[in-house]
Amino acid sequence: MGFFFASFGWTRGSFAALGLIGEGVWVERCGVCYALGVIEFIAETFRDLISRGGMVMWPLFGLSLLSVTLVFERCWFFIRSNNSGRLARVSRMAYLLRQGDRGSAKQIALADHSLYSRVVLRLLDEPPSEAAALSAVESQRPRLERFMPTLSTIITVAPLLGILGTVLGIISSFELLSDQAATADPRSVSQGIAEALLTTAVGLVIAIMTLFPYMIFRVQVNRTLAGLESLAFGSMTTPPAEAGSPKGQAESGA
Repeated sequence: MGFFFASFGWTRGSFAALGLIGEGVWVERCGVCYALGVIEFIAETFRDLISRGGMVMWPLFGLSLLSVTLVFERCWFFIRSNNSGRLARVSRMAYLLRQGDRGSAKQIALADHSLYSRVVLRLLDEPPSEAAALSAVESQRPRLERFMPTLSTIITVAPLLGILGTVLGIISSFELLSDQAATADPRSVSQGIAEALLTTAVGLVIAIMTLFPYMIFRVQVNRTLAGLESLAFGSMTTPPAEAGSPKGQAESGA
């Protein structure tokens, strides 16, 4: 890597002295070269880990890639669902439902295009009841808990794969110890031990780095369900005007 950047530094001075490229063009090309150097460094590091960790590193790499993808997807989903502007509209819809202004609540829901608006529109299309409210809230649970079982599985499986790599590395070390040539070259034995330790470390890192987002997503799921329940029970609340009417008093007395 040092030779890489040193060679490009010499190239910049040479071409600039000859007047073949401008300063701005060089800065742009240097940025591209730096990005390519970073990619090359990451690729070399990955190949080194695979060669040192053995075949178990491949499924661990697959789990890490899957974990990163799902974490980004869930982050984007909850950022869109629970941003400050949308939560303000949810509070407004809940207030309108409690006041009995179902028309205004429906207008906000039609313009919102979120899981909150879907619950409101479903509640407005059905007669107010506890069963309808519960069904509307539960209909959005699969969207909230999407990929959560997969993340939980990654948290559990990644350390187990690391332990599997540890066992395979120890087996390889003992096989080398039984060979007479291993006593003359201790590095062959240490390679199996390094493989055992590396896979365990990688498995634990994947599990830990997936656990923190998973717990944050679990909190977001509970918070979103609480918001949906507030909308559902708001649709069942008797408006103040109807509560003071003879019909409302008769229903409350009954």
